[in-house]
Amino acid sequence: MGFSASDVVPFTQARANLSELADQAKAGAEKIITKNGESYVALIDAERLDYYHRLERERIHLLLIDDASRGLADVLAGRTQDADTALAGLQAARAAKAATTGKAKPKHRG
Repeated sequence: MGFSASDVVPFTQARANLSELADQAKAGAEKIITKNGESYVALIDAERLDYYHRLERERIHLLLIDDASRGLADVLAGRTQDADTALAGLQAARAAKAATTGKAKPKHRG
């Protein structure tokens, strides 16, 4: 969705015309409110905001399903290792990185 010049409103104008802008947002317009010439906030219909939030949750769920699918494929292909081996490998990689950068990390005391 593109924005027109009428969709960009300075903060002082938005304050003076909030009721009108809210009616426009409820009718489907999305307004960008600026402050000091920079984008500051957006004014959109609450139902559209809920819709955007649902889309984001669905995208996250799809990413999790994709991660799980790849993990199952790794298990089926035998690309696994036990937790102790994996942790030891991560710790060794961190130690090697710290040695090359000269920054030793303190050991975690659990």
